[in-house]
Formats: sequence, C-alpha cells, structure tokens
Amino acid sequence: MRTLLFLLFILPTALVAQPHSGVIHSRSMPELSDIALFGMAVLGVWIVRRAMRARFAGRRED
Repeated sequence: MRTLLFLLFILPTALVAQPHSGVIHSRSMPELSDIALFGMAVLGVWIVRRAMRARFAGRRED
C-alpha cells in the first residue's frame, strides 16, 4: 500500500520535471564532481601501488 502511494505521488512529478533548462552554457572550469572523480582515481592508484609494493617487498631474488 505504501509503495502504491509513493508511486502515485512521486511518479507524476518525476515525469513532469525537466532535466535541464535547455540553455547551453560554456564551461569555464571543471565541475566539482569532475575534481572529486579525479581525486578518487588518484587515491585508488595510490592505494593499489602501496599494496603492490607491500606484497612484493620480500620477494626480491638477487
């Protein structure tokens, strides 16, 4: 019953809402989400490199 009420109230507003205004703006700088994604990628590479170094630190054969 709650799901039906949720759908009755939320779906019409979701279907009517416009995703954007349609006006094109030039980008002057990266969005905050772009910077956050780049930061997360850098963090992921750093964590993986640290883990790989720790994993193979004792396996040197000279």
